[in-house]
Amino acid sequence: MLNKLIISICLVLCSAVLHAQDFGRWAATPPMGWNSWDCFGPTVTEQEVKANADYMATHLKKLGWQYVVVDIRWYVENDKAHGYNENNPIMTVDEYGRFVPAVNRFPSAAGGKGFKPLADYIHGLGLKFGIHIMRGISRLAVEKNAPILGTKQTAKDIYSTKNSSAWLRDMYTVDASKPGAQEYYNSLFTLYATWGLDFVKVDDISSPYHNDEIELIRHAIDNCGRPIVLSLSPGPTPLEESKHVSTHANMWRIIGDFWDNWTQLEEHFKLFEQWVPSMGPGHWPDGDMLPLGRIGIRAEQGDPRMSGFTKDEQITLMSLFSICRSPLMFGGNLPDNDQSTLDLMTNEEALSVLQRGTNNKLLFDDGERIAWTADDSETNDKYVALFYVNRKPILEDKALWSSKLLTYRTGEQSADVKVHIGNARKIYLVVTDGEDGTHWDHADWIEPTLSGEKGILKLTDLHWLSATSGWSIAKVHESVMGNKLIVDDKEYADGIGTHATSIIEYDIPAGYDTFSSIVGLDKECVSHPEGATMKFHVFTDHPKGSSGVDSVRVSLNLEQLGLKGTCRIRDLWARSDIGESTGEIAVHVRNHGARLLKVSNIK
Repeated sequence: MLNKLIISICLVLCSAVLHAQDFGRWAATPPMGWNSWDCFGPTVTEQEVKANADYMATHLKKLGWQYVVVDIRWYVENDKAHGYNENNPIMTVDEYGRFVPAVNRFPSAAGGKGFKPLADYIHGLGLKFGIHIMRGISRLAVEKNAPILGTKQTAKDIYSTKNSSAWLRDMYTVDASKPGAQEYYNSLFTLYATWGLDFVKVDDISSPYHNDEIELIRHAIDNCGRPIVLSLSPGPTPLEESKHVSTHANMWRIIGDFWDNWTQLEEHFKLFEQWVPSMGPGHWPDGDMLPLGRIGIRAEQGDPRMSGFTKDEQITLMSLFSICRSPLMFGGNLPDNDQSTLDLMTNEEALSVLQRGTNNKLLFDDGERIAWTADDSETNDKYVALFYVNRKPILEDKALWSSKLLTYRTGEQSADVKVHIGNARKIYLVVTDGEDGTHWDHADWIEPTLSGEKGILKLTDLHWLSATSGWSIAKVHESVMGNKLIVDDKEYADGIGTHATSIIEYDIPAGYDTFSSIVGLDKECVSHPEGATMKFHVFTDHPKGSSGVDSVRVSLNLEQLGLKGTCRIRDLWARSDIGESTGEIAVHVRNHGARLLKVSNIK
């Protein structure tokens, strides 16, 4: 009997070890799928999830898109968009204090079925299903002192208030040193395995980095009996934890929440350069969800809209994520895709860079021109991604008008603008940081107006050509945080909210020769402990001067790619051959744009 027991224990332990070794194979290439966050925030419903799954199965599955992920707070019956309901949330838990789906939002979960019926539906489409959870144990479980499945411990025995989430007060920390801590996480993933989950995104765990709970989760997944891809959020994950995270998770965030904001997109270049050495089959640095398509429907940033990225910026995003092999989790509501967005997602040649690229590396970055390369694992061909990222400074001395330095101090928070713009055909509204090390620079253009022989025209009645914002996205008639516009304690209905550094570009209709506005710090940043300082500027020529050109020539020698002789060059986004070369590749790349190429030796 003793020998049989020993053999049985050894088999269980061996199985766990083999399972742990297997987890890297569950995401041999970067996961591709859809996540509900960018379009529905914490309010997505079962019907909306199924609609996105149906679209994916019809249009995207054959190209490798396969994960359908329900993001945050699926267990709250009365959550709300644009900020969580933390006053009176109705949370649904089982007898062990584990969250279960809110039935009013996920009707198929009725009768204790959990997410299994929805997972079965998605699996029936040939896809995979995932959810978002928060690190820790729910406060509700602690209040109820719920038992921990299979133990004598209760929630009160394993919880800690230390390092609990400050931005969403649903959870307490699990103290990994306490008896019952591992069993609690085991019970979670045993439940998730019975539901048929294929993917779990764990939030509030990688920034700051919680080694102990990550190890509890890794062990729980390895012993749950089902392959579940593990994703860690939010970013930035500390670079010094690269070895630990790559041996415990399948993907991890390298940046905070990413929206349709050029400044944030530009940050990815340096972040991927730092993290690409840590990537490989089964473990992928994650640049966050793709804020493409129709987003903001009931989300945390902005109103319903098609992505604010220009076409060039969308190609830059997809090219950079592909050449750096980041997971692709689409953020928009798929059924609302336009043809342009669908084309972006279904370019098989471009997606091959993500799925087959190896030896990915940065070739050069001169501050404007950037080149990345990778090998095609199935051929001897090379992939090349070329970018034009204009990092030249704003030429403040060339502005038509500039404010003094505005600060959070009383009497220094705003300024009046009235400037003659003559026959200019463009106007650029620019905000620069005060360079004081603070980052809470919420800036408002109040009642921006054009006037002239044609009369009065609110600038906000026009559509801008482009708008950058140092954080989040520029908004019309709202602050950058989506609140009312308030400057000097006065509320305004008309204006633009943005964040330094910001450039907003408009075409000026004929018949207007004067621009006027009130500019100032929005109230939401005035009282913030971090403070705020900034300057406002009006330009009628590009704020970066001649460096604001529409495109530049980017070139590299074939020898830099390790190639000799004559090569054929193919444009993957255009799906067409450019021509042949024996010396160098030279193409024009648009500002904020990219070219994704395949270079093949001609035998």
